[in-house]
Amino acid sequence: MGAGKTMLGPVLAERLGRRFLSVDALVEERTGTRVADLFVERGEAGFRELEERVAAEALAARPPAVIELGGGALASERTRALLGEHAFALLLETTPEEAWGRVAASDRPLARDLESFAALYARRRHLYETTADGRARDVDGAVLACAGVHVEPGSVASLRELVPGGGDVELVVDAGVDRLHGPAARAAAGGRLTASHVVPAGEGAKTLAELERLWAALRLDREGTLVALGGGSACDLTGFAAATYLRGVPWVAVPTTLVGQVDAAIGGKTAVDIPDGKNLVGAFHWPARVVTDPELLATLPEEERGNGLAEVVKTGLLAGEDLWELDLTDQVRRCAVFKAAICLRDPHDRGERLQLNLGHTFAHALEAGSGFSLPHGRAVALGLLAALRLSGLESLADTVASLLHPERVHVDRERAWQALMRDKKVVDGKIRLVLLDAPGRPFVGARFDPETVRAALDSLIA
Repeated sequence: MGAGKTMLGPVLAERLGRRFLSVDALVEERTGTRVADLFVERGEAGFRELEERVAAEALAARPPAVIELGGGALASERTRALLGEHAFALLLETTPEEAWGRVAASDRPLARDLESFAALYARRRHLYETTADGRARDVDGAVLACAGVHVEPGSVASLRELVPGGGDVELVVDAGVDRLHGPAARAAAGGRLTASHVVPAGEGAKTLAELERLWAALRLDREGTLVALGGGSACDLTGFAAATYLRGVPWVAVPTTLVGQVDAAIGGKTAVDIPDGKNLVGAFHWPARVVTDPELLATLPEEERGNGLAEVVKTGLLAGEDLWELDLTDQVRRCAVFKAAICLRDPHDRGERLQLNLGHTFAHALEAGSGFSLPHGRAVALGLLAALRLSGLESLADTVASLLHPERVHVDRERAWQALMRDKKVVDGKIRLVLLDAPGRPFVGARFDPETVRAALDSLIA
């Protein structure tokens, strides 16, 4: 009560593309009586009985909604059980003083004086904490919590607690990252860690041979969790292994690169590469949690920061915000919020999530043309230039060039072109691209004849 649910709920619902339902409002609509008057007419017990019935209907309804539960609703054992069965329960955190400041002048039946209000808060707190699947203080935090993304400097030290469940943990770690952060991550996982698997650094991890080697080495049961420590490639491999091992086990991403923290580790896309193209074999398998620790980026080489900046610039163009101008932690958080909201609205990449491919059709082709030796960020920087030029936004392309300094690359032209034509966004021989009408206004599905796209691709190749 007084935490701000009524204000935050509708905004969160819009961000997630869902309806907003208030149990109190539904009770009032059904009875034609205000909640304050129902307390007088029926007493608290009578109101709670009605509240429980209405909450049960709302929680079981389809399609799912963002549902605001009154402060006392969790006193019902049935409501708590239904939350566990049907919902992700989000605790909107506040203090008694903050909440009292919002309700002191209201006619809420249980907000008569600060002393009794604080006592009520204290009695309910345990129910809230044991029922909550996530916590937040603002809308951005709510989006991240719903997506399972935990952004906090130093959070790797709490890895044991941040990996959901209580089962065993097996760690998959990028070889380049292992010497920098592997020992700390193993120590943080504590007694839950039963095995550690080192995979090649970078895109070399995303092969069928490495996937098969990892499958053979795993000993987890279905209560266990795979944890990926590394960049986007290590997360892609681990997520796909988790999606397929024992027909699916939970996994947690701990991204150590800027690319991983702002983009690759969020949204449940997992994959490996095959010679014909990047990410052509994969699955959607949402991580149980993404542990995003910006302090891990302190060890990144400057080149890797540049790779990550390309994804930050892409996100900023889509959001219509200069996200690249924020300090690092805010940059990571804002990019993660933007992507998480889109992926929650379109978890299987069938609609608006396609906008996240801005520049990536060209980028993936260039990567394939290089035999996957071209860093992803360099490829994305070039891909953004091509997409912006095809969008007719030359001045914006110049801005991107000044931020990312892309240079044409030496790759196999024919191999790059063949990879682009095998892209999953090619339909009936027409190549669909993501373009921009303006910053913050992406256009998904622009179709071009092959000659136009080939010319744009060739302009990126030295």
